[in-house]
Amino acid sequence: MFNELEKAGAPYDGLAVTMLVAGVINAVGTDFHREQVLDRLLTGRFNCCLGYSEPDHGSDVAAITTRAVQDGDEWVVNGQKMWTTMAHEADWVILLTRTDPDVPKHKGLTMFLVPMDTPGIEVQPVPTMASERTNATFYDEVRIGDEWRLGDVNGGWSVMGVALAFERGVMGGTNPAVPLLRHVRGWATDAPSPDGGNMIDDPLLRERIARTAIANQVSQLLTLRAAWIAATGGLPGLEGSMAKLYATDRYRQAVGWFQQMAGADGLLGFGTDGAAADGWIDYDARHSPVTTIYGGTTEINRNNVAERHLGLPRAR
Repeated sequence: MFNELEKAGAPYDGLAVTMLVAGVINAVGTDFHREQVLDRLLTGRFNCCLGYSEPDHGSDVAAITTRAVQDGDEWVVNGQKMWTTMAHEADWVILLTRTDPDVPKHKGLTMFLVPMDTPGIEVQPVPTMASERTNATFYDEVRIGDEWRLGDVNGGWSVMGVALAFERGVMGGTNPAVPLLRHVRGWATDAPSPDGGNMIDDPLLRERIARTAIANQVSQLLTLRAAWIAATGGLPGLEGSMAKLYATDRYRQAVGWFQQMAGADGLLGFGTDGAAADGWIDYDARHSPVTTIYGGTTEINRNNVAERHLGLPRAR
């Protein structure tokens, strides 16, 4: 599905997040969640966002401090989340909270699925260097029923593991190097080369285009493996890490290659005369760093593969 959306030039980031939340609901949700949320998500008319990171806790998400305190059949949530992309358009947020501050940090977490129109939720825009919008979200005495809890009380870390496995597995399927390559090929066909002719005639550029095309195919195969495991009832934890690692590493490499080949024109953004690939190379150069962070940093995913697949000792 993501491949077809990409070919059509349609945006799919919001859909990717929504579908990974749908996967989590399908894996650990109750009949209530399936009836109230999952059926609606599958229509494509509703969106979700991810409420994990906080201003002081990004990669170390288990250290989050947003509190959820039980009050009868309800929970009262107070705290702040950061980098909540799509929060201003989402219908639900999958929200990681701390429900027991007196136990080890991984054991005191609980996950909720919270309607974004719940009183007490505030969304503020946060611009990024890639000219995209993400958000800071604030929770002030937000009351939610216990039926919106995903998984067990203090079992949020297990739910988080399911969510990250799906998120990492999706990364290769929504590989931004695919549209980047299309934009570069279109630009290189017409852009003049300093040596005469067009940029597409440059043997080094042609080699890098070929290497990127091969890497994109490998990324797709890794993602399909993760998708197959999920479709057959498994959890693509290791396979998701591998797909995410490879796709984002090759994406950053390709961006560096093409920006170098484009020279100063590769530093010009959208709407600027002379911008290489109509500004897409500049955009991808500013966008690519974050892909190595969300869904677990490159370092965390490398440790995951090294320790769980290769049997290497823990890094720390």
